[in-house]
Amino acid sequence: MLVGNVEIAWLGHSGFRITDTLEKRVIYIDPFKIAGNIPADAILITHSHYDHCSVEDLKKVSTKKTVIFAPPDCQSKIQGKIDFRDSVIMTPGRSVMIGNINIEAVPAYNTNKSFHPKDNEWNGYVVDVNSKRIYHSGDTDSIPEMSSLKHIAVALIPVSGTYVMTAEEAAKAVESFEPKLAIPMHYDAIVGSRGDAEEFKRLSKVPVEILEKES
Repeated sequence: MLVGNVEIAWLGHSGFRITDTLEKRVIYIDPFKIAGNIPADAILITHSHYDHCSVEDLKKVSTKKTVIFAPPDCQSKIQGKIDFRDSVIMTPGRSVMIGNINIEAVPAYNTNKSFHPKDNEWNGYVVDVNSKRIYHSGDTDSIPEMSSLKHIAVALIPVSGTYVMTAEEAAKAVESFEPKLAIPMHYDAIVGSRGDAEEFKRLSKVPVEILEKES
C-alpha cells in the first residue's frame, strides 16, 4: 500500500518492507519466512527471538551495503553469518539518521506476561520517511510510553495475544496515540489468525487496513 511517497508491504508475521519511492531506499523490519529478496538499505530488528532476528531471512536481503539496526543481544546472532556494511546498536531512546530517513528506537515490552521483559530493552521503532512517521511496535503490550507517540501516520500493531496484545487490547492501545491508520500484524504464522486482525478492525476507533501478505 502507498502512504504518500512511502510503500508499505506486509511480509507475514511482524515482517514489513518500507520503501521510500523517491530515493528508492528499502528498509526491512523483522523479516521472517519471507518470499522475496529485494536488497535492503537498512534492516531493523526489534529483538532477538528467532521469529524477529532470523539469520536465514536476513541472508536473503542483507548485502555489503546494508546497515542493520538491532538491540545488543542480536549482535552475536548476526556477526560472521551474514553480509552487511555496518551494524548499529539500538536501545529505546536512541535516534539515528540514514540518508534522509530518521530511525528512532522506542520501548516495547510485556506488562502482564514474561516473554518480553522491560529490562531487556528491546525495541519498537518509529521510522520517519518523507515526513511520514511509521511506528512498528515490536512485540509489546499496551504500554504507557505509547501515549508519547506523536504524528504517527501508520502504526503496525500486534493483535494475536499470547506473547503480545490481544485484538481488544490493541484497539485500546491505538486510541492512546491516535495514528492516522493502523495495520495489524503478528498473526497467521506462530500464533493468531486473520480473525484477530478482523476483530481489531471491528473494535478500533482508529482506521484500520488489513494488508494481504506479499507472496
